[in-house]
Amino acid sequence: MTNKIVPVIMAGGKGTRLWPLSRATAPKQFIRFLGPKTLYQKTLERLSDSDRYEAPIVLTNEDFRFLAAEQARELDIELSGVILEPIARNTAPAVAAAAAMVRANFGEDAIMQVLASDHEIDAGADYFGAIDTALAAAKTGKLVTFGIEPTEPATGFGYIEAGEELPSGARKVARFVEKPAQEKAEEMLAAGNYTWNSGMFMFPVAVLIRELEKYAPEVFAFAEQAVLKDESDLELDFTRLDKETFAQCPDISIDYAVMEKTSAAAVVPSAFTWSDLGSWDAIWKDGDQDASGNVVSGDATLLDTQNSLVISRDMHVAMQGLDGMAVIASEDAVYVGKLEDSQNVGNIVKVLKGAKETRALAEEHPTAYRPWGGYTSIIKGERFQAKRIFVKPGKKLSLQKHHHRAEHWIIVVGTAEVTVDENVTQLTENQSIYIPLGAVHRLYNPGKITLELIEVQTGSYLGEDDIIRLVDDFGRG
Repeated sequence: MTNKIVPVIMAGGKGTRLWPLSRATAPKQFIRFLGPKTLYQKTLERLSDSDRYEAPIVLTNEDFRFLAAEQARELDIELSGVILEPIARNTAPAVAAAAAMVRANFGEDAIMQVLASDHEIDAGADYFGAIDTALAAAKTGKLVTFGIEPTEPATGFGYIEAGEELPSGARKVARFVEKPAQEKAEEMLAAGNYTWNSGMFMFPVAVLIRELEKYAPEVFAFAEQAVLKDESDLELDFTRLDKETFAQCPDISIDYAVMEKTSAAAVVPSAFTWSDLGSWDAIWKDGDQDASGNVVSGDATLLDTQNSLVISRDMHVAMQGLDGMAVIASEDAVYVGKLEDSQNVGNIVKVLKGAKETRALAEEHPTAYRPWGGYTSIIKGERFQAKRIFVKPGKKLSLQKHHHRAEHWIIVVGTAEVTVDENVTQLTENQSIYIPLGAVHRLYNPGKITLELIEVQTGSYLGEDDIIRLVDDFGRG
């Protein structure tokens, strides 16, 4: 039992609208765009008031499980749990699985707040005022959604028509409106009783489950079974949903499954600043613009350029005589386009995915994160590649071997303890070691700072699946 709100963060999306920084293996919620914290970390910070909130539950997928846990650890924020979705099944099955876990852990009288992990929100007085109104409505049995008061006739959002006001200060939901054409959006903006559908909710768990069982019984039945089916699937601090069972959930959103059908739906029209940051244009609007209207992150020189967004990871970008442009330079790809057209980045991603030569650019990010740290691909050629590897203090890679490649390690920063077969060697900056093909080896950072090294691989096959893990601290096979 709890009198606090149980937050549930949806962090499993794999969107690519912010390519080339965001990709299938590096979604926007875990990317640092213009500041030192990711959108996911900013979401966690909005839940840090322990008088208001229980520790959050995070829903994500297998690929991001350690990233979600590590980014929470960086902020010293405790999680109630991490639910791993084995396959994507839209928001209704995800919310249903979370509701089953909340009921099991906190009781059916609990109230859960469902948040997206990739929204930019000004968490000031207006925001927490909306939270309080939603909580008051939820305590009366309402299924509450947050409607954002529109600032323009946007066609990229769904809308909610608000009905009569309730005693809590929320309003009944008159209807949901799909993403409109421009003329319809202008009409709704002029009417004044329409808000953008934010995709955030406040649910009394017992009412939510009752309405799921009424309007989407298969969704809840299979989602609950997937949570509870086999407790041996609890891996470290993760709850892995049973794949076979979860796959039987209909692929449907919580809006379609419940909110558009239930008589218990309410909306809180909200005036706080909100953006789903779904395009480079939205990133530019959200950034700190200089006197020329430019937003710059990374190394760049701009001459006679206005109203533009420049983000660079590893290279120096020079722009001259441009207006209203986005130039995004990741480690291995550069996007150049008009800010006003940046909603259409997905079209380029589709083209990249369609060609064998460029498919990896759309799906794989050059920097990959692991529970021990991660690596960045530097260069790759026939029978060789080089990587920058970073290992967090006190962390070990798995004890492993490779069938098809040998490796050379050169220490750049920090101290490494390297096991090769029966030999254990301690290396410091500017020292190196050779790992022969087939040798059993392990890398450990015994120091108090992040270990950085350059790895040069040579061999007939250099794929990441050429790893035989013999011992692993993180439960990976």
